[in-house]
Formats: sequence, C-alpha cells, structure tokens
Amino acid sequence: MTDPVLLLVAHGTRNPAGVETIARLADAVSVVLSESDSDSSPGPSVRVAFVDVLGPSPADVLRDLPADAPVIAVPAFLASGYHVHADLPREITESGHRHVHVTPAIGPDPALARVLGERLRDTGLRPTDRVVLAAAGSSDVRALADVRTAADQLETVVGRPVEVAYVATGEPRVAGVVATARAEGDRVVVASYLLAPGLFHTRLGATGAAGVTEPLGVHPGVTELVVARYRAGVDLISAAAARSRPHRSAPGRD
Repeated sequence: MTDPVLLLVAHGTRNPAGVETIARLADAVSVVLSESDSDSSPGPSVRVAFVDVLGPSPADVLRDLPADAPVIAVPAFLASGYHVHADLPREITESGHRHVHVTPAIGPDPALARVLGERLRDTGLRPTDRVVLAAAGSSDVRALADVRTAADQLETVVGRPVEVAYVATGEPRVAGVVATARAEGDRVVVASYLLAPGLFHTRLGATGAAGVTEPLGVHPGVTELVVARYRAGVDLISAAAARSRPHRSAPGRD
C-alpha cells in the first residue's frame, strides 16, 4: 500500500510565529517518518491545513490530492470541540475525497502532560507553587472535559493539584485565578496548554503569574505523538484492507 498522506490539521492564527510553528511541526514529523521508513523511501507526504483564520482549508488540500490517494488527517488540537467534531468532517465532505481517515486529536494525552511537566521545570517550578493549566477555552462541553483530563494527567506528572482556567472562552479566566491566588499569598505558575504562539499565549504573559511555560510547540514529545497518531491510522487502514480482500480457501479444502 502506498503511504497515506498525513494531513496535519490545525486551528490557524494570524500570528506568523504560530503559523511557522505548525510548519516546523509538520517538517519534524516528516523527518521522523522518513528516517523510520525501512525501505529507504522518502516517506509519506505531510501536508498542513487550517480550519479557521487562514488557509489552506482541509477541503482545499484534499481537492489538490489524487482522488484515490489515502489520507490520514491528524487534528493538531489539544481538546476536541466544534472544530474537530463539526468543522473537519464538514470540510472532508465538501472536498469530495472518499479516502480520508481522521485520527483522534493529539490532546489530551499523557505524552503532552510529560512535555508540560518539562516546561514547568524549565520555569523554575517550586514545591509550593500553585499550578494552573491555561487553555484557550470552548463552548463545547466535550472540549472542556478534555481540558480537565489534561489537568488530571498533569497532576500525575507534577504530583500536586492542577487548577484549570481559560484564556478566551469559559470560566474561570486565567487572570482572575492568578489574581486570587496572589491575593492569598501564593506563587502561581501557568502551564500553557496551547500548541503555538499567538494572541492567547501573549495574554498569559500579562496575568501576573510568576512563570508561564512556553507553548507545547515543536517538542520531540509532540512530534512523536503526531507520528503515533498517524501510524495508528495506517494500521487501521491496513487492517480494513485486509478484511476486504476475498478469502481464499486452503488447497484441498474446496
């Protein structure tokens, strides 16, 4: 089977650094897949699409691919809300492409919790610090549940309670949580549950927290997670293809 195209689907941002981060992540994923290919082939094609703010959209990219090319779409989202459950399926339907497998979003996942833990240590996390997981937010309860799961996973990594707060949609807001904690005499460190730089991450820096981690970005743990999602998709496609092949009876059994 020809290697399926990997379509990395992200939200989109007007911040050039955020767009560059997604491009670099796609490049890093391509390198890992190429290096791990046992037959020295160049590896699968990796394409990028955005569901909001800028293009190309998933439908744009899919229309540009051969109609019979298998595609594995990996949502580069840290929680699955409207964009994952509604926008992406709609884009696929509108494209007319009939060979697209969509993997689970990359978050929440214990691998991301480990990256966040590393980022927190880089900020100089102290044993008595309060930790706040800061997410963009969503009106979709499924996405909010995913963020809480991410906080629970981070609690396991850092060995202390992790509060959840939001930058844009949802309550409580990060700035309010940090202000309340500081008023109580606590030092607060914010774990940025954001994939790339942009307006939301910039807002975190203005909350008054003692430290704010960098976005998850092009960390090896994130790269390997995208690769793992893609490979799991390949395995599912291969298994489905095997089941669809005509069964041949063993010689002498007919």
